[in-house]
Amino acid sequence: MRAHPVDAPFALTLTERNSERIHDLCPRAESFGLQRGMTLVHARSFCPGLLTRPADPDADQRFLRLLARWATRYCPWVGLDGRDGLFLDITGSAHLLGGEAPLLDDIRARLARAGLSARLGLAGTPGAAWALARFAEGIAPPGESLSRLGPLPLSALRLADQTCTSLERLGIATVSDLHNLPRATVARRYDADVLRRLDQALGATGEQISPLQEAPGFAVRLTLPDPIGLLDDVMAGTRRLTGHLCAQLDKAQKGARMLRLTLRRVDQESQAVELRLARPMRDPERIAALFERGVGAVDAGYGIDMIRLEAVEIEALGMRQLDRAQNREKDSLDDLVTQLGNRLGLENILRFQPVDSHIPERSFTLVPAAGSPPAPAWPSRRRRPLRLFAPEPVIASGSGVRQGGEPPPRFRWRGRSLTTAQAEGPERITPAWWENDDSWRGGLRDYWRVETGEGRRLWLFHTPQAPRAPGWYVQGEFA
Repeated sequence: MRAHPVDAPFALTLTERNSERIHDLCPRAESFGLQRGMTLVHARSFCPGLLTRPADPDADQRFLRLLARWATRYCPWVGLDGRDGLFLDITGSAHLLGGEAPLLDDIRARLARAGLSARLGLAGTPGAAWALARFAEGIAPPGESLSRLGPLPLSALRLADQTCTSLERLGIATVSDLHNLPRATVARRYDADVLRRLDQALGATGEQISPLQEAPGFAVRLTLPDPIGLLDDVMAGTRRLTGHLCAQLDKAQKGARMLRLTLRRVDQESQAVELRLARPMRDPERIAALFERGVGAVDAGYGIDMIRLEAVEIEALGMRQLDRAQNREKDSLDDLVTQLGNRLGLENILRFQPVDSHIPERSFTLVPAAGSPPAPAWPSRRRRPLRLFAPEPVIASGSGVRQGGEPPPRFRWRGRSLTTAQAEGPERITPAWWENDDSWRGGLRDYWRVETGEGRRLWLFHTPQAPRAPGWYVQGEFA
């Protein structure tokens, strides 16, 4: 079902400054006195029948970039003009379509076939072209910029609304009025931007506008004279492509995080093998080896006649200077995470990351092993257990608790009788008063490292502020 335009005042709204405001509007809505930036409540008081839809600025920018890419059919130099316009430098290109007027006609016709309406202005300066596109659509021949821009309002010079209002109160309403004033008078009364915009529009001052830069693409392709189907042959082509692709990445000091290998069969069907890497990489041998499992699962059909390798996601990757043993160990770990991640999902491969907290339960967190930054040093130099679990009570036996709050000489834990051989401590840890943690409502804790005669090395604590005989708990076990 195709949507048709509605013959009614229409506007796009956007929430700004805690109120819903008009982001853009049609000419009919403007005829009711509505303007951009006006609150929706205020706008409906002027036009009760106003139709609105929420605006999507991000989608608008994506579309404008696509339109800029399309506009390169007319010239290689295309830049963005704010949120709703494009600048095209057609120097040396207009004669290819028969002149400036036929070029504008061709642009307008092609956009109309796509369902788009546009306002076009052509002049010798970006400022004059901007003014014509928005206030007097057409062409300003060389040397006639002032005659074409003169009758236009001051806002055609891209001046701030407050500046235009201030000038209009003095009877200066058009570009010609401003141009006829003594420059010294304007410079004393107003900001330098007024004369700068006037000079830019008339060509007295140059204006630099940067063209839209396309992100560099990293892709290589191998077209085969005869179809291949054996795994060894396909992998040989893959290794050849990875070498060329990694050479490109090395020149740009980039590393691939995601690669896509596309295999096209002779029946024009294509199959893709995607490889998500644990860390940015540009080592051709390692990348080719990681592709082997995915390539082996591809159905070659009657043969493959084209192989294409593309780096879909890239990141900056500088030079590493590590000793060979450490480098090999790190690479092996990254390859293992990559292989497991492509089967289980990289987001499911986790590792522990230290956290700057003196509370044992909060001194670490789980983060994805792929892409997470190197772990910082532990915030405390104190030894911590290899295994940490929820506190488990112990039952003191024999002569009870030693003097001075030391661990009991004998106790039962998890159904086993244990004897304290050595004890080191205490390490007092206070709760985080600013956090509501039920497990720490008992107050501060005194932790001891206890080595038992039975060989277990435990982390015990008790709460010395308890009014009754302090209870002991095990919260971890050392290696």
